[in-house]
Amino acid sequence: MDAKAQSPRFSGVLIGTLCGIGSALGWAAGFATAKHGVSIGFSPADLAMHRYFWTGLLLIPTILRGGVRDLGGVGWGRGLVMSILSGPPQALLAYIGFTLTPLGHGATIQPACAALFGLALASLILRERLTAQRIAGAVAIVLGLMAFGFESLTTIGNEGIAGDLCFCAAGISWAIFGTLLRLWQVPGKRAIAAVGALSLVLYAPLYWALVGDANIVRLSFGENLLQAVVQGLLAGLLPIYLFARAVILLGAGRAATFPALVPPFTLVIGFLALGVVPSVPQLIGLVVVVIGFRYTLQ
Repeated sequence: MDAKAQSPRFSGVLIGTLCGIGSALGWAAGFATAKHGVSIGFSPADLAMHRYFWTGLLLIPTILRGGVRDLGGVGWGRGLVMSILSGPPQALLAYIGFTLTPLGHGATIQPACAALFGLALASLILRERLTAQRIAGAVAIVLGLMAFGFESLTTIGNEGIAGDLCFCAAGISWAIFGTLLRLWQVPGKRAIAAVGALSLVLYAPLYWALVGDANIVRLSFGENLLQAVVQGLLAGLLPIYLFARAVILLGAGRAATFPALVPPFTLVIGFLALGVVPSVPQLIGLVVVVIGFRYTLQ
């Protein structure tokens, strides 16, 4: 009887864990591809356009079926808030950061801040229990972030600090998004549709008016296709759904720790695909953050 009672719970935890890992892999691919895009000449605005324009087009029918009046059941007010927190503004912060710092900084600082502030918000707002293990994990994450800050101060300078702060802001934005998903009980599919549709409607016109497509057209079709597929699908569409699913199945506190898996995934992808070798401070910070993730998942 106990086994039967525990089986659905175990299944939910397993599915939630796999969803969290899947979202981390998607974000990692997006980080590595974004750094590549910046290095060959894409601007942060170009990358944000690729991330939200194509998926927005795909998601418009979902909103139409769900009802335009209440944005597919999410509501226009809540949809706007979610689009700001997980849409183009959040993405622009990350892409700007990649123009100022190495790949390892964005790959670690942003998800670590998302995990750290996600735990805090889950405790303060959602009243999830903050265990001693989670507190220890949070402390480890802070120590890991300090290693990256040390590298920025000593080897990169003011630009490095500015880039790191962009990643911090992007991570905090995502933590608030995850907390609101849990608080409002918004299903993953509806969250994706609302963010994608609003990002298309609000960001695309601004992009065409203020930036234009001259820079995108200048680069090859293959490079544009790569960014569209990776940023739009693997790093944009799928992770939001998978992360939202993990939040529902595991709780915002536990789900908030999955972004901390992004650093090792990103560094592996960056090394294999781009030949990027992390520095010693980055490796130290990475190891400490991963240790923190291990404890915050308790």
